Amino acid sequence: MNTAAQNLPTNPQLEENYKPVYDEITAEEMEVIGTIPNDIAGNFLRIGPNPYYVPDIEKYHIFDGDGMIHGVHIRDGKATYRNRFIDSDGLREERAKGEWIYPGLNMFGEMIAKGEIPPSKNTGNTAMVFHNQQLFALMEGGTPYRVTLPDLETTGEHDFDGTLNHNFTAHPKVDTATNEMITFGYSPMPPFLTYSVVAPTGKAIHTKEITIPKGIMMHDCAITENYTIFPDLPLIFDFEAAMNGEDMIRWDPSNGCRFGVVPRLGDDSNIKWFDIEESFLFHVSNSWEEGDEIVFQACRSNRGGIVSDPDSDVTEQLGQLHEWRLNMATGEVSSKPLDREYHCDFPRINDELMGRKNRYLYAARFRTDAMATFDGEMKYDNETGEIQVHPFGDNCESGEAVFAPRLNAQSEDDGYVICFVYDKVAQESECHIIDAKRFTDEPVARIKIPQRVPHGFHASWVAD
Repeated sequence: MNTAAQNLPTNPQLEENYKPVYDEITAEEMEVIGTIPNDIAGNFLRIGPNPYYVPDIEKYHIFDGDGMIHGVHIRDGKATYRNRFIDSDGLREERAKGEWIYPGLNMFGEMIAKGEIPPSKNTGNTAMVFHNQQLFALMEGGTPYRVTLPDLETTGEHDFDGTLNHNFTAHPKVDTATNEMITFGYSPMPPFLTYSVVAPTGKAIHTKEITIPKGIMMHDCAITENYTIFPDLPLIFDFEAAMNGEDMIRWDPSNGCRFGVVPRLGDDSNIKWFDIEESFLFHVSNSWEEGDEIVFQACRSNRGGIVSDPDSDVTEQLGQLHEWRLNMATGEVSSKPLDREYHCDFPRINDELMGRKNRYLYAARFRTDAMATFDGEMKYDNETGEIQVHPFGDNCESGEAVFAPRLNAQSEDDGYVICFVYDKVAQESECHIIDAKRFTDEPVARIKIPQRVPHGFHASWVAD
Protein backbone atom coordinates (compact mmCIF):
# COMPACT_ATOMS: atom_id res chain seq x y z
CA MET A 1 0.00 0.00 0.00
CA ASN A 2 1.39 3.40 -0.97
CA THR A 3 1.62 5.79 1.98
CA ALA A 4 2.79 8.83 0.02
CA ALA A 5 -0.73 9.77 -1.05
CA GLN A 6 -2.34 9.59 2.40
CA ASN A 7 -3.73 12.78 4.00
CA LEU A 8 -4.32 14.40 0.61
CA PRO A 9 -5.25 18.11 0.68
CA THR A 10 -8.47 19.17 -0.99
CA ASN A 11 -8.76 18.60 -4.74
CA PRO A 12 -12.03 17.43 -6.30
CA GLN A 13 -10.09 15.31 -8.81
CA LEU A 14 -8.60 13.32 -5.93
CA GLU A 15 -11.69 13.00 -3.75
CA GLU A 16 -14.75 10.75 -3.49
CA ASN A 17 -14.68 8.30 -6.40
CA TYR A 18 -11.74 10.07 -8.02
CA LYS A 19 -9.56 9.03 -5.08
CA PRO A 20 -7.00 6.46 -6.23
CA VAL A 21 -6.78 2.85 -5.09
CA TYR A 22 -3.47 1.05 -4.64
CA ASP A 23 -4.24 -2.61 -4.04
CA GLU A 24 -4.09 -4.82 -7.15
CA ILE A 25 -6.43 -7.74 -6.57
CA THR A 26 -8.02 -10.73 -8.28
CA ALA A 27 -11.51 -11.72 -7.16
CA GLU A 28 -13.82 -14.60 -8.03
CA GLU A 29 -17.11 -15.81 -6.54
CA MET A 30 -18.43 -12.25 -6.27
CA GLU A 31 -21.96 -11.46 -5.14
CA VAL A 32 -24.32 -11.08 -8.10
CA ILE A 33 -27.78 -9.56 -8.15
CA GLY A 34 -29.53 -11.28 -11.06
CA THR A 35 -27.79 -13.74 -13.35
CA ILE A 36 -24.62 -13.31 -15.39
CA PRO A 37 -25.53 -14.27 -18.98
CA ASN A 38 -23.89 -17.42 -20.29
CA ASP A 39 -24.21 -16.25 -23.90
CA ILE A 40 -21.34 -13.75 -23.75
CA ALA A 41 -17.66 -14.52 -23.27
CA GLY A 42 -14.93 -11.94 -23.02
CA ASN A 43 -13.31 -9.10 -21.13
CA PHE A 44 -15.00 -5.89 -20.03
CA LEU A 45 -12.15 -3.42 -19.49
CA ARG A 46 -12.06 0.13 -18.17
CA ILE A 47 -8.88 2.21 -17.96
CA GLY A 48 -8.21 5.51 -16.25
CA PRO A 49 -5.88 7.68 -14.19
CA ASN A 50 -4.86 6.37 -10.77
CA PRO A 51 -1.95 8.45 -9.43
CA TYR A 52 0.61 6.64 -7.32
CA TYR A 53 2.44 9.86 -6.44
CA VAL A 54 1.00 13.37 -6.72
CA PRO A 55 3.64 16.09 -7.10
CA ASP A 56 1.33 19.04 -6.38
CA ILE A 57 -2.10 18.36 -4.91
CA GLU A 58 -3.64 21.71 -5.83
CA LYS A 59 -2.34 21.54 -9.40
CA TYR A 60 -3.15 17.88 -9.99
CA HIS A 61 -5.07 17.32 -13.24
CA ILE A 62 -7.01 14.15 -13.94
CA PHE A 63 -4.90 13.56 -17.08
CA ASP A 64 -1.80 13.13 -14.87
CA GLY A 65 -2.60 9.86 -13.10
CA ASP A 66 -0.82 6.58 -13.71
CA GLY A 67 -2.84 4.19 -15.83
CA MET A 68 -4.86 1.43 -14.16
CA ILE A 69 -7.06 -1.14 -15.88
CA HIS A 70 -10.08 -2.65 -14.16
CA GLY A 71 -11.23 -5.81 -15.88
CA VAL A 72 -14.14 -8.22 -15.52
CA HIS A 73 -13.64 -11.48 -17.39
CA ILE A 74 -17.01 -13.10 -18.14
CA ARG A 75 -17.42 -16.68 -19.30
CA ASP A 76 -19.93 -19.51 -18.73
CA GLY A 77 -22.08 -17.29 -16.52
CA LYS A 78 -19.18 -16.51 -14.14
CA ALA A 79 -17.00 -13.44 -13.63
CA THR A 80 -13.49 -12.68 -12.38
CA TYR A 81 -12.38 -9.15 -11.47
CA ARG A 82 -8.81 -7.86 -11.73
CA ASN A 83 -7.20 -4.44 -11.48
CA ARG A 84 -3.61 -3.68 -12.44
CA PHE A 85 -1.42 -0.60 -12.85
CA ILE A 86 0.09 0.03 -16.26
CA ASP A 87 3.65 -0.83 -15.30
CA SER A 88 5.28 2.07 -17.11
CA ASP A 89 8.97 2.93 -17.02
CA GLY A 90 8.06 6.23 -15.35
CA LEU A 91 6.05 4.59 -12.59
CA ARG A 92 8.86 2.12 -11.93
CA GLU A 93 11.35 5.01 -11.68
CA GLU A 94 9.15 6.82 -9.17
CA ARG A 95 8.55 3.69 -7.11
CA ALA A 96 12.28 3.03 -6.99
CA LYS A 97 12.93 6.60 -5.84
CA GLY A 98 10.01 6.60 -3.42
CA GLU A 99 8.60 9.92 -4.64
CA TRP A 100 7.38 11.72 -7.75
CA ILE A 101 9.71 12.56 -10.63
CA TYR A 102 7.34 13.64 -13.40
CA PRO A 103 5.40 16.91 -13.06
CA GLY A 104 1.69 17.27 -13.75
CA LEU A 105 0.09 19.05 -16.70
CA ASN A 106 -0.77 22.15 -14.67
CA MET A 107 2.88 22.50 -13.64
CA PHE A 108 4.16 22.72 -17.21
CA GLY A 109 3.50 26.47 -17.61
CA GLU A 110 5.56 27.57 -14.65
CA MET A 111 8.39 25.19 -15.61
CA ILE A 112 8.46 26.47 -19.20
CA ALA A 113 8.41 30.04 -17.88
CA LYS A 114 11.59 29.19 -15.96
CA GLY A 115 13.19 27.83 -19.10
CA GLU A 116 12.83 24.23 -18.01
CA ILE A 117 11.62 21.45 -20.33
CA PRO A 118 9.13 19.34 -18.33
CA PRO A 119 9.86 15.60 -18.50
CA SER A 120 6.86 13.56 -19.64
CA LYS A 121 5.65 10.20 -18.36
CA ASN A 122 3.90 7.79 -20.70
CA THR A 123 1.14 6.73 -18.32
CA GLY A 124 -0.97 4.69 -20.75
CA ASN A 125 -4.01 5.90 -18.82
CA THR A 126 -6.55 6.94 -21.47
CA ALA A 127 -7.94 4.18 -23.69
CA MET A 128 -7.32 0.72 -25.12
CA VAL A 129 -7.41 -0.95 -28.51
CA PHE A 130 -7.33 -4.62 -29.52
CA HIS A 131 -5.56 -5.34 -32.78
CA ASN A 132 -3.64 -8.27 -34.24
CA GLN A 133 -4.70 -10.35 -31.22
CA GLN A 134 -3.00 -7.91 -28.85
CA LEU A 135 -4.41 -5.46 -26.30
CA PHE A 136 -2.75 -2.04 -26.12
CA ALA A 137 -3.10 0.61 -23.40
CA LEU A 138 -2.85 4.11 -24.83
CA MET A 139 -1.98 7.68 -23.93
CA GLU A 140 -1.73 10.08 -26.85
CA GLY A 141 1.59 11.48 -25.70
CA GLY A 142 3.46 8.20 -26.03
CA THR A 143 3.89 4.71 -27.39
CA PRO A 144 1.27 1.98 -26.73
CA TYR A 145 1.80 -0.59 -23.98
CA ARG A 146 1.06 -4.25 -24.61
CA VAL A 147 -1.16 -5.80 -21.92
CA THR A 148 -2.00 -9.48 -21.50
CA LEU A 149 -5.53 -10.88 -21.28
CA PRO A 150 -7.17 -11.72 -19.01
CA ASP A 151 -4.31 -11.17 -16.51
CA LEU A 152 -3.76 -7.46 -17.36
CA GLU A 153 0.02 -7.65 -17.01
CA THR A 154 2.06 -4.96 -18.81
CA THR A 155 4.70 -6.47 -21.10
CA GLY A 156 6.24 -3.22 -22.35
CA GLU A 157 5.95 -0.50 -24.97
CA HIS A 158 5.26 -1.55 -28.54
CA ASP A 159 6.44 0.35 -31.65
CA PHE A 160 4.94 -2.08 -34.17
CA ASP A 161 8.25 -3.68 -35.08
CA GLY A 162 9.97 -0.32 -35.45
CA THR A 163 7.43 1.08 -37.91
CA LEU A 164 5.84 3.60 -35.51
CA ASN A 165 7.73 6.90 -35.32
CA HIS A 166 5.18 9.30 -33.85
CA ASN A 167 2.88 9.68 -30.83
CA PHE A 168 -0.07 7.33 -30.92
CA THR A 169 -3.62 8.63 -30.44
CA ALA A 170 -5.80 7.31 -27.64
CA HIS A 171 -8.49 6.61 -30.26
CA PRO A 172 -7.24 4.55 -33.18
CA LYS A 173 -9.92 2.91 -35.28
CA VAL A 174 -9.91 -0.76 -36.27
CA ASP A 175 -11.69 -1.57 -39.51
CA THR A 176 -13.10 -5.04 -38.82
CA ALA A 177 -13.68 -5.62 -42.56
CA THR A 178 -9.99 -5.21 -43.46
CA ASN A 179 -8.38 -5.66 -40.01
CA GLU A 180 -6.41 -2.46 -40.60
CA MET A 181 -5.85 -0.08 -37.70
CA ILE A 182 -6.01 3.62 -38.55
CA THR A 183 -4.13 5.90 -36.19
CA PHE A 184 -2.47 9.30 -35.88
CA GLY A 185 -0.31 11.37 -33.57
CA TYR A 186 -0.47 15.08 -32.79
CA SER A 187 2.19 17.33 -31.32
CA PRO A 188 2.54 20.90 -30.02
CA MET A 189 5.55 21.25 -32.36
CA PRO A 190 5.97 20.34 -36.04
CA PRO A 191 4.96 17.99 -37.46
CA PHE A 192 1.63 18.85 -35.84
CA LEU A 193 -0.24 15.83 -37.27
CA THR A 194 1.07 12.48 -38.52
CA TYR A 195 -1.18 9.81 -39.97
CA SER A 196 -0.57 6.05 -40.14
CA VAL A 197 -2.29 2.87 -41.25
CA VAL A 198 -1.25 -0.35 -39.50
CA ALA A 199 -1.72 -3.56 -41.49
CA PRO A 200 -3.38 -6.68 -40.05
CA THR A 201 0.15 -8.06 -39.56
CA GLY A 202 0.85 -5.34 -36.98
CA LYS A 203 3.24 -3.14 -38.98
CA ALA A 204 2.61 0.43 -40.15
CA ILE A 205 2.39 0.41 -43.95
CA HIS A 206 1.48 4.05 -44.57
CA THR A 207 2.75 7.08 -42.61
CA LYS A 208 2.29 10.65 -43.82
CA GLU A 209 2.46 14.12 -42.29
CA ILE A 210 -0.81 16.07 -42.64
CA THR A 211 -0.36 19.85 -42.76
CA ILE A 212 -2.33 21.93 -40.26
CA PRO A 213 -1.50 25.55 -39.28
CA LYS A 214 -0.63 25.00 -35.62
CA GLY A 215 -0.46 22.44 -32.84
CA ILE A 216 -3.88 21.49 -31.51
CA MET A 217 -5.31 18.89 -29.15
CA MET A 218 -6.89 16.38 -31.53
CA HIS A 219 -8.27 13.65 -29.31
CA ASP A 220 -10.21 11.54 -31.80
CA CYS A 221 -10.77 10.82 -35.49
CA ALA A 222 -13.24 8.86 -37.61
CA ILE A 223 -13.04 6.40 -40.47
CA THR A 224 -15.33 5.25 -43.24
CA GLU A 225 -14.85 2.40 -45.68
CA ASN A 226 -12.54 4.58 -47.82
CA TYR A 227 -11.62 7.68 -45.80
CA THR A 228 -10.21 9.01 -42.52
CA ILE A 229 -11.62 12.23 -41.03
CA PHE A 230 -9.56 14.58 -38.85
CA PRO A 231 -11.19 17.37 -36.78
CA ASP A 232 -9.03 20.54 -36.80
CA LEU A 233 -10.65 22.52 -33.97
CA PRO A 234 -9.64 25.49 -31.77
CA LEU A 235 -8.15 23.79 -28.70
CA ILE A 236 -4.60 24.94 -29.37
CA PHE A 237 -1.17 24.71 -27.76
CA ASP A 238 0.07 28.18 -26.79
CA PHE A 239 3.74 28.31 -25.78
CA GLU A 240 3.67 32.09 -25.40
CA ALA A 241 0.99 31.74 -22.74
CA ALA A 242 2.98 28.94 -21.11
CA MET A 243 6.07 31.20 -20.98
CA ASN A 244 3.95 33.59 -18.93
CA GLY A 245 3.03 30.79 -16.53
CA GLU A 246 -0.49 30.39 -17.98
CA ASP A 247 -2.25 27.29 -19.33
CA MET A 248 -0.45 25.81 -22.32
CA ILE A 249 -3.73 24.60 -23.88
CA ARG A 250 -6.47 27.15 -24.56
CA TRP A 251 -9.56 27.77 -26.68
CA ASP A 252 -8.85 30.00 -29.69
CA PRO A 253 -11.78 30.39 -32.14
CA SER A 254 -9.51 32.22 -34.60
CA ASN A 255 -7.96 28.84 -35.41
CA GLY A 256 -11.16 28.00 -37.27
CA CYS A 257 -13.17 24.77 -37.26
CA ARG A 258 -12.96 22.21 -40.04
CA PHE A 259 -12.88 18.52 -40.90
CA GLY A 260 -10.18 17.06 -43.12
CA VAL A 261 -11.16 14.01 -45.21
CA VAL A 262 -8.27 11.96 -46.57
CA PRO A 263 -8.39 8.66 -48.50
CA ARG A 264 -7.34 5.62 -46.44
CA LEU A 265 -3.88 5.64 -48.03
CA GLY A 266 -3.90 9.36 -48.84
CA ASP A 267 -1.87 12.42 -47.86
CA ASP A 268 -1.77 16.21 -48.20
CA SER A 269 -2.18 15.98 -51.98
CA ASN A 270 -5.70 14.56 -51.82
CA ILE A 271 -7.14 15.69 -48.49
CA LYS A 272 -10.35 17.76 -48.66
CA TRP A 273 -11.21 20.29 -45.94
CA PHE A 274 -14.76 21.23 -44.87
CA ASP A 275 -15.40 24.31 -42.72
CA ILE A 276 -17.98 23.87 -39.95
CA GLU A 277 -19.53 26.09 -37.32
CA GLU A 278 -17.56 26.90 -34.14
CA SER A 279 -17.61 23.58 -32.33
CA PHE A 280 -15.64 21.09 -30.35
CA LEU A 281 -15.72 17.36 -29.89
CA PHE A 282 -13.67 15.02 -27.78
CA HIS A 283 -15.27 11.79 -28.96
CA VAL A 284 -16.62 10.47 -32.24
CA SER A 285 -19.46 7.98 -32.41
CA ASN A 286 -19.01 6.75 -35.99
CA SER A 287 -18.83 7.83 -39.61
CA TRP A 288 -19.87 6.23 -42.90
CA GLU A 289 -20.47 6.95 -46.59
CA GLU A 290 -23.87 7.54 -48.22
CA GLY A 291 -23.47 8.29 -51.91
CA ASP A 292 -21.39 11.47 -52.25
CA GLU A 293 -21.81 12.27 -48.55
CA ILE A 294 -19.82 11.34 -45.50
CA VAL A 295 -21.97 11.13 -42.38
CA PHE A 296 -20.08 12.08 -39.22
CA GLN A 297 -21.67 11.65 -35.77
CA ALA A 298 -20.12 12.77 -32.49
CA CYS A 299 -20.80 14.46 -29.15
CA ARG A 300 -20.55 18.16 -30.05
CA SER A 301 -20.07 21.01 -27.58
CA ASN A 302 -20.00 24.78 -28.19
CA ARG A 303 -16.44 25.01 -26.98
CA GLY A 304 -13.67 22.82 -25.65
CA GLY A 305 -11.35 22.89 -22.69
CA ILE A 306 -9.39 20.66 -20.38
CA VAL A 307 -9.59 23.08 -17.45
CA SER A 308 -13.05 24.34 -16.50
CA ASP A 309 -13.59 28.03 -15.87
CA PRO A 310 -15.57 28.27 -12.57
CA ASP A 311 -17.38 31.34 -13.92
CA SER A 312 -18.50 29.68 -17.15
CA ASP A 313 -21.63 27.71 -18.00
CA VAL A 314 -20.59 24.07 -17.60
CA THR A 315 -22.96 23.00 -20.36
CA GLU A 316 -20.94 24.97 -22.93
CA GLN A 317 -18.28 22.28 -22.70
CA LEU A 318 -20.61 19.28 -22.43
CA GLY A 319 -21.47 17.39 -25.59
CA GLN A 320 -24.76 16.54 -27.24
CA LEU A 321 -25.33 14.04 -30.03
CA HIS A 322 -24.77 15.74 -33.37
CA GLU A 323 -24.45 14.92 -37.07
CA TRP A 324 -22.55 16.57 -39.91
CA ARG A 325 -22.85 15.58 -43.57
CA LEU A 326 -19.87 16.37 -45.81
CA ASN A 327 -20.57 16.29 -49.54
CA MET A 328 -17.41 15.15 -51.31
CA ALA A 329 -18.75 16.23 -54.72
CA THR A 330 -19.98 19.74 -53.92
CA GLY A 331 -18.00 20.65 -50.79
CA GLU A 332 -21.24 21.51 -48.96
CA VAL A 333 -21.72 20.83 -45.25
CA SER A 334 -24.93 20.29 -43.31
CA SER A 335 -25.04 20.23 -39.52
CA LYS A 336 -27.85 19.21 -37.20
CA PRO A 337 -28.35 18.13 -33.58
CA LEU A 338 -29.56 14.59 -33.07
CA ASP A 339 -30.72 15.43 -29.54
CA ARG A 340 -31.33 18.74 -27.77
CA GLU A 341 -32.48 17.32 -24.44
CA TYR A 342 -29.53 15.44 -22.94
CA HIS A 343 -25.85 16.19 -22.53
CA CYS A 344 -23.67 13.16 -23.02
CA ASP A 345 -20.26 11.81 -24.01
CA PHE A 346 -18.35 8.56 -24.53
CA PRO A 347 -20.46 7.57 -27.57
CA ARG A 348 -20.06 3.92 -28.57
CA ILE A 349 -21.47 1.56 -31.17
CA ASN A 350 -21.32 -2.13 -31.96
CA ASP A 351 -17.62 -2.08 -32.91
CA GLU A 352 -18.19 -4.53 -35.76
CA LEU A 353 -19.77 -1.61 -37.67
CA MET A 354 -16.89 0.85 -37.27
CA GLY A 355 -16.76 2.94 -40.46
CA ARG A 356 -20.05 1.46 -41.74
CA LYS A 357 -23.59 2.67 -41.14
CA ASN A 358 -24.91 1.84 -37.67
CA ARG A 359 -28.46 2.09 -36.45
CA TYR A 360 -27.77 2.29 -32.71
CA LEU A 361 -25.32 4.26 -30.61
CA TYR A 362 -24.85 4.32 -26.85
CA ALA A 363 -23.59 7.22 -24.75
CA ALA A 364 -23.12 8.16 -21.10
CA ARG A 365 -25.59 10.83 -19.92
CA PHE A 366 -24.26 13.76 -17.93
CA ARG A 367 -25.65 14.93 -14.63
CA THR A 368 -24.88 18.63 -15.00
CA ASP A 369 -23.93 19.58 -11.46
CA ALA A 370 -20.86 21.47 -10.20
CA MET A 371 -18.54 18.65 -11.27
CA ALA A 372 -20.17 16.89 -14.18
CA THR A 373 -20.63 13.16 -13.68
CA PHE A 374 -22.58 10.51 -15.57
CA ASP A 375 -25.86 9.22 -14.11
CA GLY A 376 -27.14 6.92 -16.83
CA GLU A 377 -26.67 5.42 -20.27
CA MET A 378 -28.51 6.37 -23.47
CA LYS A 379 -29.42 4.37 -26.56
CA TYR A 380 -30.05 6.39 -29.73
CA ASP A 381 -31.81 4.99 -32.81
CA ASN A 382 -30.61 6.48 -36.11
CA GLU A 383 -33.70 5.23 -37.94
CA THR A 384 -36.40 6.59 -35.63
CA GLY A 385 -34.56 9.28 -33.62
CA GLU A 386 -35.82 7.61 -30.43
CA ILE A 387 -33.70 7.89 -27.29
CA GLN A 388 -34.01 5.38 -24.49
CA VAL A 389 -32.42 6.14 -21.12
CA HIS A 390 -31.21 3.66 -18.54
CA PRO A 391 -30.81 5.72 -15.33
CA PHE A 392 -28.76 4.47 -12.39
CA GLY A 393 -30.38 6.58 -9.65
CA ASP A 394 -29.78 9.80 -7.74
CA ASN A 395 -26.81 8.50 -5.76
CA CYS A 396 -25.11 6.57 -8.54
CA GLU A 397 -22.48 7.54 -11.10
CA SER A 398 -21.41 5.65 -14.19
CA GLY A 399 -18.95 6.07 -17.06
CA GLU A 400 -18.30 4.75 -20.52
CA ALA A 401 -20.31 1.67 -21.44
CA VAL A 402 -19.49 -0.83 -24.18
CA PHE A 403 -21.60 -3.07 -26.35
CA ALA A 404 -20.82 -6.80 -26.05
CA PRO A 405 -22.44 -8.92 -28.79
CA ARG A 406 -24.26 -12.04 -27.71
CA LEU A 407 -22.64 -15.27 -28.92
CA ASN A 408 -24.05 -15.96 -32.39
CA ALA A 409 -25.77 -12.56 -32.41
CA GLN A 410 -28.56 -12.16 -34.96
CA SER A 411 -28.86 -8.37 -35.15
CA GLU A 412 -26.94 -5.16 -34.46
CA ASP A 413 -28.20 -4.73 -30.88
CA ASP A 414 -28.35 -8.44 -30.00
CA GLY A 415 -26.15 -8.28 -26.95
CA TYR A 416 -25.41 -6.41 -23.75
CA VAL A 417 -24.34 -2.94 -22.63
CA ILE A 418 -21.79 -3.17 -19.80
CA CYS A 419 -20.36 -0.52 -17.48
CA PHE A 420 -19.19 0.18 -13.94
CA VAL A 421 -21.57 1.99 -11.57
CA TYR A 422 -20.54 3.66 -8.29
CA ASP A 423 -22.96 4.14 -5.37
CA LYS A 424 -21.92 7.32 -3.53
CA VAL A 425 -23.84 6.44 -0.37
CA ALA A 426 -22.62 2.86 -0.03
CA GLN A 427 -19.22 3.83 -1.52
CA GLU A 428 -19.30 0.61 -3.51
CA SER A 429 -18.85 -0.28 -7.17
CA GLU A 430 -20.73 -2.74 -9.36
CA CYS A 431 -20.45 -4.01 -12.92
CA HIS A 432 -23.85 -3.73 -14.61
CA ILE A 433 -24.86 -5.90 -17.55
CA ILE A 434 -27.87 -4.49 -19.44
CA ASP A 435 -29.78 -6.31 -22.18
CA ALA A 436 -29.43 -3.93 -25.15
CA LYS A 437 -32.80 -5.00 -26.60
CA ARG A 438 -34.52 -4.30 -23.27
CA PHE A 439 -32.50 -1.22 -22.50
CA THR A 440 -34.80 0.42 -19.96
CA ASP A 441 -35.24 -2.78 -17.92
CA GLU A 442 -33.27 -3.52 -14.79
CA PRO A 443 -29.80 -4.96 -15.48
CA VAL A 444 -29.77 -8.70 -16.02
CA ALA A 445 -26.81 -8.78 -13.64
CA ARG A 446 -25.16 -6.49 -11.09
CA ILE A 447 -21.76 -7.86 -10.11
CA LYS A 448 -20.59 -6.43 -6.78
CA ILE A 449 -16.91 -5.54 -7.09
CA PRO A 450 -15.01 -6.21 -3.81
CA GLN A 451 -13.16 -2.88 -3.96
CA ARG A 452 -14.08 0.57 -5.21
CA VAL A 453 -13.51 1.24 -8.93
CA PRO A 454 -12.52 4.92 -9.27
CA HIS A 455 -13.93 6.97 -12.13
CA GLY A 456 -11.82 6.59 -15.24
CA PHE A 457 -11.78 7.24 -18.94
CA HIS A 458 -12.46 4.66 -21.63
CA ALA A 459 -13.79 1.13 -21.78
CA SER A 460 -13.41 -1.80 -24.16
CA TRP A 461 -14.92 -5.19 -24.83
CA VAL A 462 -12.59 -7.93 -26.06
CA ALA A 463 -14.31 -11.21 -26.86
CA ASP A 464 -12.67 -14.50 -25.93
